[in-house]
Amino acid sequence: MRSHLEFRSGALRDPPATALRGELLARQLMIGLPAQGYRIKNVVAEDWGWCVAVDNPGFALWIGCGALVGHDDGHLCFIHPSKPRLWTWMGRVDARETVDRLASALESCIRRSGVAHHLRWWSEEEVKAGRR
Repeated sequence: MRSHLEFRSGALRDPPATALRGELLARQLMIGLPAQGYRIKNVVAEDWGWCVAVDNPGFALWIGCGALVGHDDGHLCFIHPSKPRLWTWMGRVDARETVDRLASALESCIRRSGVAHHLRWWSEEEVKAGRR
């Protein structure tokens, strides 16, 4: 299941004085995802970067935007949930189709920006290991 997308883009790099990386990327997704049929609930700063909350009935769905360690122009987007099945108050839910659709929309937004290169989805092993 695709959940972690890394890429490089100097154009989406936040200014050097910015405490949290990923704001420009989150703002780009806030504009691009509605064109893909998604409704954005909100965009908020977190301690690890920026969160783009997507309206989704049934379970929480969001994209985290942050820095890709080791590259000044590196970015990482990660979709929550990153596991195929999850438990909600309604019971066990299969999230694969919803996450896969969002993954396709995310990749499309990044590619359509025209400023990203070296796009790569992490393998499930990398996701589990935190790609250290």
